[in-house]
Amino acid sequence: MVRTLLGIVLGVLLVPLAVALYLRYGKVPVAVADPPFPHEEQIVSVPLQARIKQETIGAPPIQSTEATFVAGARIYTERCAVCHGLHGRKSAIGADMYPSAPQLLEKHHSGNVVGVSDDPAGETYWKVYNGIRLTGMPAFEHQLSETEMWQVSLLLANADKPLPPGALEILNHAPTPPTEAVVPHNAHEQ
Repeated sequence: MVRTLLGIVLGVLLVPLAVALYLRYGKVPVAVADPPFPHEEQIVSVPLQARIKQETIGAPPIQSTEATFVAGARIYTERCAVCHGLHGRKSAIGADMYPSAPQLLEKHHSGNVVGVSDDPAGETYWKVYNGIRLTGMPAFEHQLSETEMWQVSLLLANADKPLPPGALEILNHAPTPPTEAVVPHNAHEQ
């Protein structure tokens, strides 16, 4: 009985100590190029999806009109394209993130889904509003108005459908996002 109790006490003390030492002195994969933890995607994805499901707003408070899509396209090109790219023009910044930023105006490798067009607009709005920790996705809560966040969310929810000419004009003529990393002139001399 004493041995069992001693084993439990040591286990309760040693396991957190071992974890703390590993985090402090181990080679924890924290760089973008490091291989992921075992089951890392599931560990992060399950609570993220649960939280989104709990907090997603139902119907958007604005309509999917041409004006909404034009405004959403303007916001997308100014705030989102640097990481998420444009149609036919990927972003190197998004590709060098971990996990890499999805290209939101491109079809997935399988099927006809474009970006997040298979997600409800309310889910995309949640991601725009709150951001997603450990992914590089910032929260736009203090940068965009509620209407602007809905405009870009509705644009992305409808990215698999024909968009109005005004929205396409903005998306097709936006400056190309960075396609390769820019190395400062004197970076190699350091």
